[in-house]
Amino acid sequence: MGYATAVLTSSIASMAPEAIIKMLVMWALGGTLIYLAVKKDMEPALLLPMGFGAILVNLPLSGAITQAVAGLTEEGPLSVLFDAGIANELFPLLLFIGIGAMIDFGPLLGNPKLLFFGAAAQFGIFLTLLLTGVIGQLVPNTFTLQDAAAISAIGTADGPTSIFLANYYNTEYMGAILVAAYSYMALVPIIQPPCVRLLTTRKERLIRMPYQRGDVKKSVRILFPIVVTVIAGLVAPRSVALVGFLMFGNLIRECGVLGSLSDTAQNALANLITILLGITVAVRMQAEQFLTVQTLIVMALGLFAFVFDTVGGVLLAKFVNLFAKNKINPMIGACGISAFPMSCRVIHKMGLAEDNQNHLLLHAASVNMGGQIASVIAGGMILSLIPR
Repeated sequence: MGYATAVLTSSIASMAPEAIIKMLVMWALGGTLIYLAVKKDMEPALLLPMGFGAILVNLPLSGAITQAVAGLTEEGPLSVLFDAGIANELFPLLLFIGIGAMIDFGPLLGNPKLLFFGAAAQFGIFLTLLLTGVIGQLVPNTFTLQDAAAISAIGTADGPTSIFLANYYNTEYMGAILVAAYSYMALVPIIQPPCVRLLTTRKERLIRMPYQRGDVKKSVRILFPIVVTVIAGLVAPRSVALVGFLMFGNLIRECGVLGSLSDTAQNALANLITILLGITVAVRMQAEQFLTVQTLIVMALGLFAFVFDTVGGVLLAKFVNLFAKNKINPMIGACGISAFPMSCRVIHKMGLAEDNQNHLLLHAASVNMGGQIASVIAGGMILSLIPR
């Protein structure tokens, strides 16, 4: 006990006061993420491992990460996991299999035109890409074009896509991007309602959309993931890995002969990869990398992307209503972000708050599923447009 205390005292004493302050700030940040996960139930499967990981990698001489000690390089398990599962994009892609197996595209296939609202809701991604690129040009030593591409991925509202792009472009802001992406996903119930109310009138929010649910043939359900993969591959070849793994998971679900594999993908695989992802991304949350002015700018840009994704979907619905005979409740356009199923639940509750007989859940869910596909394709388009 005495030896351990002496080592700890020596290691802290050797740190500069600024480094100690940064370490304590990161501990506080990690504790905050754990609090939000446990007390507020905000994305607990990811925020809790990320919060604990942030504390783990910011302990003095932490053995969890690779570092030089007494002239020798000691490998840390988190750094090894990062190289094995995130540096090569493996973990995010495996998680996409689980996500694909969880999604029932039936409501979307029953009303396929709602897919366009998912596409419109990616507006914030490309607007943020442009804005971040301009900041990088105007302010020296801030963001490269590759950083801008990775930061814009926060707007996908899709954690695995954000991780994939951040790692692909090897941005130093991966930690900030991931904290922003998952925090804002958890804050959808707070972020979206004010935006939707600002963009719509009460009359528009009261629009009812009757839903006649039709049976989608099994052959259509099986062909859908295959066709989407082929089309995405032809339009944006770099998206094949992202879209392909998502659609492969859905094909496992819909084929009807791989029930045990579908259950494994949805539960065991998805849960295991989520745990590993959450704690491993903390490697990029070391104080010297994370506590910068640029991190605050990344968080602000992420919020900007989320807001304008919502704006894009709502405005498209309002535009369609100028010509459509059967009006669309523009609130469902906000569900085009990939935060499934949080966004569609939020919009459903907003509809009921305006009119307790206005049930928008299936329409909102259809748009939300379209957003899942569109966000992954948008990520693939960024990969095609911007080189490493």
